[in-house]
Amino acid sequence: MSLKNKVAIVTGGNSGIGKAVALELANQGANVVIDYISHPEATEELEQQIVALGDQAIGVEADVSKVADLQKLIDTAVARLGRVDIMVNNAGIETRTSVLETTEAQYDKVLDINLKSAFFGTQIAAKQMIKQGGGGRIINITSVHEDWPMPGNTAYCLSKGGMRMLTRTAGLELAAHNILVVGVGPGAIATPINLSTMKDPALLAKLDAAIPLGRMARPQEIATVVAFLAGDGASYITATTIFADGGIMQSSPGL
Repeated sequence: MSLKNKVAIVTGGNSGIGKAVALELANQGANVVIDYISHPEATEELEQQIVALGDQAIGVEADVSKVADLQKLIDTAVARLGRVDIMVNNAGIETRTSVLETTEAQYDKVLDINLKSAFFGTQIAAKQMIKQGGGGRIINITSVHEDWPMPGNTAYCLSKGGMRMLTRTAGLELAAHNILVVGVGPGAIATPINLSTMKDPALLAKLDAAIPLGRMARPQEIATVVAFLAGDGASYITATTIFADGGIMQSSPGL
């Protein structure tokens, strides 16, 4: 598999799954635009790692909850690298609050960063892909919780459920342009978003026991799925989600 000379954008790209995706796409030969909103030093370090692989890397500070910033992200990729072939809508947050607890501000923030950014990231990237010709790949990093309720984390589940339908509907709408839209649904991943669980031995043991493979996934294990979907081997996959969850959705009623 090779992504040589392809240009990829990864939102929320300087930590967690996004960082692993950026590195794996670069390992496969892609030039990478790294979206970030904080920790510029982490972005600079990642840029250096990608350049050391022989690829180009550009860090762009952009708040993906704002359409203007998403447009800036695409425009920068085109201006600096000539095109956009792969759009990875990865940025995401959660509040760990229930229906009864979630404030309007919390709701808006989760839905704007998780779902609004994926919708308009898909729209703007697709317009560029159509303009340049040749098709493209849009990969939405969702979650098992696009389909699997998680009491106490309602806004997050709602945002991921929305991404599920975005993936399916956009995949159908964009198929005529050879733009494939696929979701990747991770289970429990060892990233900063799960830090509270990872720091609590009892919670971590309970989680590991619920996963048939007996452990959380490494970010790299999600990144390799994304890289496969971005490559020629996945040329007939669209409008669906690929789950990488260690089997947990088939074995547990919910977390």
